[in-house]
Amino acid sequence: ESSGINAEYGQNQDLHARMRTFLSTDKFFVPRYNIPLDEERELALERLRALCDNKFISVHFFSTNPTAVFAAHENASIVDGAMATKMTVQFNLFGGTVLKLGTARHKDVLDGIDNLSNIGCFGLSELGYGNNAVEMETTATYDPEGDEIVVNTPSVKAQKYWITNGAVHANQMVVFAQLMVGGVNNGIHGVLVPIRDSEGNVMPGVTIHDMGIKMGLNGIDNAKISFDNVRVPRTNLLNRESELHEGGEYETKISGNNRARFLKVADQLLSGRICIASMSQGAAKACMAIALRYSATRLTAGPSGKSDFPILGYQLQQRALIPLLAKTYVYDIALKEIQAMYAKYTLPSTQDVYTTSHREIVMMCCAIKAITGWHINEAATVSRERSGGQGYLAANRFGPAIGGSHSSMTAEGDNSVLMMKVAMEYLADLASKMNPSKNPSAAAGYILQQYTPGVVLRGGKGGSGSDVEWVRKIMKVREELLFTKLARSMVVKGGSKEEKRAARFKIWSQEQQDLVQAAARAYSERLISALTAEKIERADAELQPVLKKMYNLFLVSLLQENLGFYLTNGLISKGGAASLRGDFNRLVAEIAPDALALAEGFGITEEMLSAPIARDWELYNSYDNAGEMERYEDIVRS
Repeated sequence: ESSGINAEYGQNQDLHARMRTFLSTDKFFVPRYNIPLDEERELALERLRALCDNKFISVHFFSTNPTAVFAAHENASIVDGAMATKMTVQFNLFGGTVLKLGTARHKDVLDGIDNLSNIGCFGLSELGYGNNAVEMETTATYDPEGDEIVVNTPSVKAQKYWITNGAVHANQMVVFAQLMVGGVNNGIHGVLVPIRDSEGNVMPGVTIHDMGIKMGLNGIDNAKISFDNVRVPRTNLLNRESELHEGGEYETKISGNNRARFLKVADQLLSGRICIASMSQGAAKACMAIALRYSATRLTAGPSGKSDFPILGYQLQQRALIPLLAKTYVYDIALKEIQAMYAKYTLPSTQDVYTTSHREIVMMCCAIKAITGWHINEAATVSRERSGGQGYLAANRFGPAIGGSHSSMTAEGDNSVLMMKVAMEYLADLASKMNPSKNPSAAAGYILQQYTPGVVLRGGKGGSGSDVEWVRKIMKVREELLFTKLARSMVVKGGSKEEKRAARFKIWSQEQQDLVQAAARAYSERLISALTAEKIERADAELQPVLKKMYNLFLVSLLQENLGFYLTNGLISKGGAASLRGDFNRLVAEIAPDALALAEGFGITEEMLSAPIARDWELYNSYDNAGEMERYEDIVRS
């Protein structure tokens, strides 16, 4: 990978190189498929331990170089999605929460995170409360007599659910609960609760149920966990932002209501979404590299009728894979930029001078997690299909990638719900700009946006996919039109406060969800486009031509996907729409000769890919392989 492409690569180049060398040379990371569940779980943990022992990941990276955390997640996901998921819970959700919300009194727990002497889990989601976790039922009640916090699960729906590391390995848990002091609910706070002792025995009052087999990532030990009035010291409250003093005096630095406190204590979900996006991208890169390597070496009927023509030479194969390759590059460039912006926003040394708002960071994290999560599902599914029967073999990696993609689409925020979050934040920002008393010029500008399509067409452009600046312009217009329409639809006149709230809820959740999703998606795509275009302009000169072609193909793909909107809103002519197919095919054909080199540009070694069809698949099938890779690795590494 070139520092000219990836914003963070120069900073983490040594980590990437060392980690990829380690993952490529240690046979412990060779995939294994037909193994018992308990062995699969131990393998995921021990692989994570090996990464920890070699200092590839540390919770303290969040204080020094957060992008290194994301780099470690990407590399880990290429070889073992279950290991990478256990990593993200241990170091981001559990470790990052203790680091950012804890204080000196929690140092003992923090010190055990990097070496896995303290394996943790993150107790936010409940059976009945996922996306609306602020309404969770679990309570943490202060008992002044014992100076203790009593953690309790009052109902079946209040069980902590889908708890990674919980079924087997974790001994600590950050439990999020409603903090009750003197009969007053102070909102959701994080409390450290030991769930196993040093011998691995479940602690008294804690009930842990193994959730068993899933559709993928079975190396993760997921659990549902409940508490029967479990007592912990008052000092187990993570007290960076809010303090509970002996005797019951409560104070907080967080202004606002209980929802505001929840958003603060759950802030680690933001970096978690970038971690998941990084894992999605690692898996997507691997899928594209495997599919393209196989497509270049699998021969079929050519002009002579003999099997002497690679399937990558067929337009069918190119039209399926090349646009996904282009999207993988574009999303990766944008993701690296968002990683860098998140790091600058959170690091103490830069946050005072950094101008990006918290709202913008939230929107970007939600957008990139959702878009890359959907992308890995498409990349894995299409790569599987275009690799024929070989793609159905677990050892060729697409099946595990598809299973993992569904975790990416759901974990730490359902993708479509995250789109709703993006739209809510966008509208909140739009509302402030449309208030004439606060910003008259901005308000006037937004009112005039209804005439923007005519202005675009009066510029003489009927529409061409090869005109990148024009495509970017109408993408921005689409975003503004959709959000302006959404904002207007949310206006409720008359009625009491409660009646207005009920009316807005109905509009939002029952009448305009197609508009909500489309508007948020338009923002996300325009954001990714803008970040990528800016980065390509700063890329090495010799890389720019092929990067610009992939970027152009990405834009044309988006135009085709949303062609109905552009036509019905007068943003593209019928002739321009008809020409998009030619633009698409031309760009695919121009990029195709470089496709294999571009896949190699991801920098993933053959050993990390560890898929027979990405290597010498004839050798792999020359002996009884039982669908495993261990013997193959013994042969090629001897």
